[in-house]
Amino acid sequence: MAKNKVAASKAKLNIRKGDTVVVLSGKHRGRRGKVIRVEPETRRVVVEGVNVVKKHMRPRGKMMQGGIVDQEAPLPRDKVMLVCPRCNKPSRVGRRRLEDGRLVRTCRRCGEVVDR
Repeated sequence: MAKNKVAASKAKLNIRKGDTVVVLSGKHRGRRGKVIRVEPETRRVVVEGVNVVKKHMRPRGKMMQGGIVDQEAPLPRDKVMLVCPRCNKPSRVGRRRLEDGRLVRTCRRCGEVVDR
Protein backbone atom coordinates (compact mmCIF):
# COMPACT_ATOMS: atom_id res chain seq x y z
CA MET A 1 0.00 0.00 0.00
CA ALA A 2 2.88 2.35 0.75
CA LYS A 3 4.20 2.03 -2.83
CA ASN A 4 0.91 3.29 -4.27
CA LYS A 5 0.93 6.25 -1.91
CA VAL A 6 4.43 7.23 -2.98
CA ALA A 7 3.59 6.81 -6.67
CA ALA A 8 0.46 8.93 -6.26
CA SER A 9 2.39 11.74 -4.58
CA LYS A 10 4.92 11.86 -7.43
CA ALA A 11 2.19 12.00 -10.08
CA LYS A 12 1.76 15.40 -11.73
CA LEU A 13 -1.42 17.30 -10.95
CA ASN A 14 -2.76 19.02 -14.05
CA ILE A 15 -4.65 21.61 -12.00
CA ARG A 16 -3.01 24.70 -10.52
CA LYS A 17 -4.00 27.52 -8.24
CA GLY A 18 -6.15 30.07 -10.09
CA ASP A 19 -7.58 27.61 -12.64
CA THR A 20 -11.33 27.39 -13.20
CA VAL A 21 -12.66 23.87 -12.67
CA VAL A 22 -16.02 22.09 -12.78
CA VAL A 23 -17.01 19.40 -10.24
CA LEU A 24 -17.72 16.05 -11.91
CA SER A 25 -19.40 14.04 -9.16
CA GLY A 26 -20.89 14.27 -5.70
CA LYS A 27 -23.44 16.64 -4.23
CA HIS A 28 -21.75 19.66 -5.87
CA ARG A 29 -21.72 18.16 -9.39
CA GLY A 30 -21.80 20.77 -12.15
CA ARG A 31 -20.59 23.70 -10.03
CA ARG A 32 -17.74 25.83 -11.29
CA GLY A 33 -15.20 27.67 -9.22
CA LYS A 34 -11.66 28.95 -9.00
CA VAL A 35 -8.98 26.78 -7.37
CA ILE A 36 -7.82 28.41 -4.13
CA ARG A 37 -5.24 25.84 -3.04
CA VAL A 38 -3.70 22.61 -4.36
CA GLU A 39 -2.45 19.87 -2.02
CA PRO A 40 -0.28 17.54 -4.14
CA GLU A 41 0.67 15.27 -1.22
CA THR A 42 -2.95 14.28 -0.63
CA ARG A 43 -4.06 14.83 -4.29
CA ARG A 44 -6.74 17.30 -3.22
CA VAL A 45 -7.83 20.76 -4.37
CA VAL A 46 -9.81 23.49 -2.61
CA VAL A 47 -12.34 25.20 -4.89
CA GLU A 48 -13.94 28.57 -4.13
CA GLY A 49 -17.61 28.24 -3.14
CA VAL A 50 -17.68 24.42 -3.44
CA ASN A 51 -17.81 21.88 -0.57
CA VAL A 52 -18.38 24.57 2.06
CA VAL A 53 -18.45 23.23 5.62
CA LYS A 54 -19.11 24.87 9.00
CA LYS A 55 -16.16 25.12 11.37
CA HIS A 56 -16.52 25.96 15.04
CA MET A 57 -13.78 28.43 15.95
CA ARG A 58 -12.63 29.22 19.45
CA PRO A 59 -11.67 32.86 20.15
CA ARG A 60 -7.91 33.32 20.08
CA GLY A 61 -6.36 36.38 21.66
CA LYS A 62 -8.09 39.71 22.05
CA MET A 63 -8.78 40.45 18.38
CA MET A 64 -10.31 37.25 16.99
CA GLN A 65 -13.94 36.50 17.72
CA GLY A 66 -15.16 32.93 18.10
CA GLY A 67 -18.18 31.41 16.39
CA ILE A 68 -19.21 29.28 13.45
CA VAL A 69 -17.30 30.00 10.24
CA ASP A 70 -18.05 28.79 6.70
CA GLN A 71 -14.96 27.38 5.04
CA GLU A 72 -14.16 25.43 1.86
CA ALA A 73 -13.01 21.84 2.41
CA PRO A 74 -10.67 20.02 0.00
CA LEU A 75 -12.05 17.83 -2.80
CA PRO A 76 -10.25 14.89 -4.42
CA ARG A 77 -8.45 16.03 -7.56
CA ASP A 78 -10.15 13.27 -9.57
CA LYS A 79 -13.58 14.82 -8.94
CA VAL A 80 -12.78 18.06 -10.77
CA MET A 81 -11.92 18.86 -14.39
CA LEU A 82 -10.21 21.91 -15.84
CA VAL A 83 -12.39 24.36 -17.82
CA CYS A 84 -10.66 25.66 -20.95
CA PRO A 85 -10.57 29.48 -20.99
CA ARG A 86 -11.08 29.58 -24.78
CA CYS A 87 -13.86 27.05 -25.43
CA ASN A 88 -15.34 27.42 -21.91
CA LYS A 89 -15.95 23.66 -21.63
CA PRO A 90 -14.45 21.03 -19.32
CA SER A 91 -11.61 19.24 -21.05
CA ARG A 92 -8.67 16.99 -20.40
CA VAL A 93 -5.21 18.50 -20.19
CA GLY A 94 -2.42 17.77 -22.63
CA ARG A 95 1.18 18.95 -22.65
CA ARG A 96 3.10 20.58 -25.46
CA ARG A 97 6.61 21.98 -25.72
CA LEU A 98 6.79 25.47 -27.26
CA GLU A 99 9.51 26.79 -29.57
CA ASP A 100 11.27 28.47 -26.66
CA GLY A 101 11.49 25.13 -24.81
CA ARG A 102 8.76 25.70 -22.22
CA LEU A 103 6.37 22.84 -21.43
CA VAL A 104 2.80 24.19 -21.30
CA ARG A 105 -0.61 22.71 -20.58
CA THR A 106 -3.03 22.57 -23.51
CA CYS A 107 -6.75 21.92 -23.93
CA ARG A 108 -7.34 18.51 -25.53
CA ARG A 109 -10.63 19.76 -26.97
CA CYS A 110 -9.53 22.88 -28.89
CA GLY A 111 -5.71 22.74 -28.65
CA GLU A 112 -5.38 26.17 -27.01
CA VAL A 113 -2.58 26.80 -24.47
CA VAL A 114 -4.08 26.92 -20.95
CA ASP A 115 -1.09 28.32 -19.09
CA ARG A 116 -0.81 32.06 -18.62
